[in-house]
Amino acid sequence: MTLNWSERLSPVIRDMPPSGIRRFFDLASEMTGIISLGVGEPDFVTPWAIRETGIQSLRQGYTMYTSNAGLLELREEIAAHLHGFYDVRYEPRSEVLITVGVSEAVDLALRAIVHTGDEVLIAEPCYVSYGPCVTMAGGVPVPLTTTADNDFRLTAAQVEAAITPRTKALLFNYPNNPTGATMPREDLLEIAKVVEKHNLIVISDEVYDKLTYEGEHTCFASLPGMRDRTILLNGFSKAYAMTGWRLGYACGHPEVIAAMTKIHQYTMICAPITVQKAAIEALRNGTEEMKEMVSSYNQRRRLVLKGFKEIGLPCFEPRGAFYAFPSIQHTGLSSETFAWRLLEETKVAVVPGNALGSAGEGHIRCSYASSVENLTEAIERMGRFLKQFE
Repeated sequence: MTLNWSERLSPVIRDMPPSGIRRFFDLASEMTGIISLGVGEPDFVTPWAIRETGIQSLRQGYTMYTSNAGLLELREEIAAHLHGFYDVRYEPRSEVLITVGVSEAVDLALRAIVHTGDEVLIAEPCYVSYGPCVTMAGGVPVPLTTTADNDFRLTAAQVEAAITPRTKALLFNYPNNPTGATMPREDLLEIAKVVEKHNLIVISDEVYDKLTYEGEHTCFASLPGMRDRTILLNGFSKAYAMTGWRLGYACGHPEVIAAMTKIHQYTMICAPITVQKAAIEALRNGTEEMKEMVSSYNQRRRLVLKGFKEIGLPCFEPRGAFYAFPSIQHTGLSSETFAWRLLEETKVAVVPGNALGSAGEGHIRCSYASSVENLTEAIERMGRFLKQFE
């Protein structure tokens, strides 16, 4: 008897679409002459001192497991870092967990808190994994649409209107992937009032916090009354150009961190010790090179905004992260069709907005974490492509 794998697979996983970002990235990687603005990855190499620390840790024989929660030395550095930047205090032993990237932290947080049928409010457009991770945890993702008309900001009124008896948590990411939007402190304070009123949990993904170009980033957990009801997520991929190292962390109330650690110990055991050693160096001595990278991103941000304006591509001004999210509605094409045609006709790879939630339709995501030369050439190619829609 032939085994029918389609019938044996979990229907939740079987029916889940693959990442729209990775689909375009994989296709682009098989083509020649491609300029990819698709994947959210710094074009910088991890600063040498951080790499050297990782190499040296191997030379010194650090090849063993760490505790499930991660090296205490790293957790202490993270706690000190958050206190220094945002004046929010976490106990390193019980309130900080080291994860394999922020993506694992998102998954752990949701699996730790979601009961079957619980609703999780998600600000959209958003990172591709949020909705699927809610679904895999047994919950129901509820999108909250943000638009360029309001600078892609989430409002307290939106959150309030979406709450039902099944609402368990609110999940958002600012500075935002894919829009580059940031949230003013006063808006977050209004959302905090709604969160407290309805006894919600907040999962705040702040992996782009250091990539803030205008104003100052507000850590949601630092707001009055929010520390113990927030699961704060962050990592090293973006600010320190450490995407391939795969290291993130979660901070929160001891009970939720203990629950997340329990899942982590049965699935990952621990993050690699080499990476944790390198991360300690990043926190202690990586600030200056991080600032140089952020300054370079800011220059590219201005270049892209100017270029898009010149070729007639309307674009909200991103104030954080390293993405632009221009509107392509005037072309009459869906975001997916636009992205496919752009790739086929000009060899420029972008991400269709609908891959980042239904709220992203009519837009494309362009990462400007690429060289000035590539960005300039990509804009020229896109300009030629757009002429057919004039």
